Amino acid sequence: MNEYQLIDKESIVDLHFPKNEVLEDIDDIKQRKQDLDRALTLGNLEHVKMKIYFEDDAGNKMVETTIWGVTDSRVILKQGVVIPVNRIHKII
Repeated sequence: MNEYQLIDKESIVDLHFPKNEVLEDIDDIKQRKQDLDRALTLGNLEHVKMKIYFEDDAGNKMVETTIWGVTDSRVILKQGVVIPVNRIHKII
């Protein structure tokens, strides 16, 4: 994969996200959903920080943070910061 720029969670609010999906393979999309569900559980129960690799309109980014909520279309971080699910490459 390409290089990822490490950013602070607070700067995500200033990013612009295109509407298209970053993953092409249906199995990768299913795996991302499973990883998000697991990250949500770890975040809420153990306050474990996860590395979220995602893409905005300027390129690849990475943030290390706790995931507080997951909907069908968004990942919710602390202070109401959100990342669209369809812009996430992977969660570790």
